[in-house]
This record gives sequence, C-alpha cells and structure tokens, in this order.
Amino acid sequence: MNRSIAEFIKVQEDELSRIMTFWTESAVDDENGGFLGAIDGYGKTVENATKGAVLNARILWTFSAVYNYTKNEKYLQMAKRAFDYFANHFIDKKNGGVFWELSATGEPVNKRKQGYAQGFAIYGLSEYYRATGNEKSLLLAQELFWTLEKHFLDKENGGYIEALGEDWNELSDMRLSLKDANEPKSMNTHLHILEPYTNLYRCWKNPILEKSIRNLIRVFLDKIIDRSSAHFNLFFDIDWKVKSTAVSFGHDIEGSWLLAEAAEVLDDKLLVDEVNIRALRMVDATMHEGTDADGSLFNEKDGEHWDTDKHWWPQAEAIIGYVNAWQITEEQKYIDEAEKVWNFIDLKMFDRTNGEWFWRVDKNGEPYIEEEKAGFWKCPYHNSRAIIEVCSRLKG
Repeated sequence: MNRSIAEFIKVQEDELSRIMTFWTESAVDDENGGFLGAIDGYGKTVENATKGAVLNARILWTFSAVYNYTKNEKYLQMAKRAFDYFANHFIDKKNGGVFWELSATGEPVNKRKQGYAQGFAIYGLSEYYRATGNEKSLLLAQELFWTLEKHFLDKENGGYIEALGEDWNELSDMRLSLKDANEPKSMNTHLHILEPYTNLYRCWKNPILEKSIRNLIRVFLDKIIDRSSAHFNLFFDIDWKVKSTAVSFGHDIEGSWLLAEAAEVLDDKLLVDEVNIRALRMVDATMHEGTDADGSLFNEKDGEHWDTDKHWWPQAEAIIGYVNAWQITEEQKYIDEAEKVWNFIDLKMFDRTNGEWFWRVDKNGEPYIEEEKAGFWKCPYHNSRAIIEVCSRLKG
C-alpha cells in the first residue's frame, strides 16, 4: 500500500460523508414522503418516478448503518424517515410480505412478492433495529423471515424460489429484471437472502434462522459455486440444473466476503475454514480473470463475449472482498489490490460535478453521464457499505 492505513481510512471516510450528503440533500421526497423514486445523471428529480422496494430498503439499511458507524444524529433522523415510509407503504398489511413497486404518491402499482425484495427489507429493518432498538422494526424483520420460510423455501430441493404473486400464487414470469433469465432460482436472490439472514441473526439468535443460514451456505458451497472455475453459476431450474453460462465478477467477489461473514456470525470454526478456502478461490479467480490493468473490475463475461464496462457496485464490492482476503491470509497482494480499486474509483467513478458515483464507465474510464444516480437499482448501499466495512476492518 502506497499510503498509511490511517490515510486510507481518512480518504474513504471523507467520501462516505460526500455520498451521504447527496442522499440527505438530494433524495428526500418533500412532497410525497420518504425518498424520491429516481434522480437523473445530472442530479435532477425524475418527475412521477415510481418507488421500488429494493431502493427504499437499501436506503433504510444505509442510513441505519452509517449512523451505527458514525453516531451522527442526522443519519438517524434519515433512517427514521426511511423506516416510517417503508413500514407504512411497502408492507402488505393484508397478505403479508413486501410490495415490489409503489407509485410516486405511495400506492402499490406492482404487488408481486419478489424473494429478493423480502430479503432486502429484512436487511434494512434489522439494521434499523440495531441502530435504535425499535421493536416494531425487529418484529417486521422476523415476520418477513417467516414469510420467506413459508412461501419461498423449496422444502424438497433446497433453496428459495424467485417470486410469487400478491397473494402467494405462482407466477409464469419470475424474473427479477428484464435482463435476467426466467428461471425459478438464481444466485442473486440466494445471496441477498443470506446477507439479511446474517444481519438478522446478529440481533435474533433464533435456532431456525441459524439452520436456514447453514442451509444457505451449503447451497452456495454445493450447488452455486462452480467447483472447477470458482465462479458463481447464475441461474438454475427447480432442482438445481445450471441454466446459464455468464460470469458476474462483481457478484463473485461480493459473495466471497458475504459467505465468509455468514460463517463467522455462526461462530463455527470448521465452517469458517471451509468457506474461507472457497472464498479465496473466488477472489483469486476474479483478480486473475476479471480485472483490468488498473485493478478495476469488468462487468461480466459470457463465453467469448465480454462486457468491459465498469459498473459502480462491483468496484465497491471488490474493495471489501480484497480486504477480507487480506484478513484471512495476511498477504500483501490483496490489500494492494484494494488500494488499486479505490484509486480507480477516486479517479473515474466519482461525479464531482453532480454528486454520488457514476452508474458505470466504459473500458477507457469515460462515464455514461445520462444514467441515473438514484432509481430502482442505483442506491447508496454498495458504496457506503464498502467504506464502512473496509474502515471498520482496517481499524480492527
């Protein structure tokens, strides 16, 4: 590393403050409550944009987590705003679960129940409970856990299905987004059920939750991680036949540390050791196959086809993945890679004119300026979490 640990922490904490300034000052919906549905690439409000469950759950997680890290009361106030809106508008009080999408004024416009969204709701609600001790928040998170276990868990084949209708009826189209394969199971949904279950376990040591986390880790080790390549397979049929060929480098390195975190929370040394071996293989595969000369991560590959754009979130997740690998091995190469990625982010991903980070840049580092700063998928959770995780680990 070319700078001291203290200097590395300082530049990241400064950036955390800048990110949160954007979301505090630009994303609040003063007219309709909660937060805006979308903000364009120039920092302007997109009128009448719908509000997505994933964005709002991630905003709730972010403000709660940043408060937990900084103890700055203004972030606690923003977290309360996010919690109140989410609990009052996104929770289906008739059938249970979380609606997928609301109108700009807060009415449900897409009532489908996506497993991914239920997971992120648990993530945000459990973090808010950790920040405040709010019992309603914990109760809602617990109810959503039971919802996932009742309606989404595949008791025959293991794992969780993608989506159900408003009243838990089956859907012919289960896709998370238009670019995804219409298959009943995906790596992405399982990763973002494991992640909130891990966070919920920090504040609710329920034995069924513990068993579910163990089962999820085994699903990853035995079914999702390709044993030969060490990459995630992305889509599956109901009994786990692989239905995809693409590699997502950002998900690989994100998954490496989320799996390690889940095993650590269970405090099972044998499981931690098993997971860490696989996690390091995933980090090494990403480092050797998915990075550019400057250390930045390409988006994905599918056979001979490469998407060489650099999206904001894989860069953020790479920093944590490398620092986690460094903590496991104490090998200098991993902390050096973390600094390289951070230097790329500093040089190419920050939008110093309009705030926040660009959604993506091309292989040469030129930004796609038109793409939104906030929306259904663009959120403050990846970049703020990266800074919190890395600084906390380096301080430790």
